[in-house]
Amino acid sequence: MTPQREEAARLLRLARRDAVAMTALLDAPEVPLAIALFHAQQSVEKVLKAIMCLHALDYRRTHDLEELAARLADVGQTCNVPVIDMRRLTPYAVEYRYDDEAPHLLQPEHARAIVATMLDWGDDQMRSAIA
Repeated sequence: MTPQREEAARLLRLARRDAVAMTALLDAPEVPLAIALFHAQQSVEKVLKAIMCLHALDYRRTHDLEELAARLADVGQTCNVPVIDMRRLTPYAVEYRYDDEAPHLLQPEHARAIVATMLDWGDDQMRSAIA
């Protein structure tokens, strides 16, 4: 396996770990939604970066999902998650992480669907890279 594929595989493992955390937190009624959405954002970010690794694309240190998705789209790798959802998730990485009354820009089921879609896309990309 090439170093790019190894890094992509590592990032996908970490993305799945964040997805598990998101699910556990969404199922815990005493936990604010923003904390679960932080893990949703992290999962999506890691999937995007994993796919960038597979395509030998460099990326800067950023949590901006829209920027990462646009970079992939520039090379013909478009995901099935609308840009507006990327825009809604991005603030949970930094801005809302330190806000004790963060707005709810996504409903829990929508966040679950976004993360599942992204993980599936990442897995498909990995399979294509190996084939």
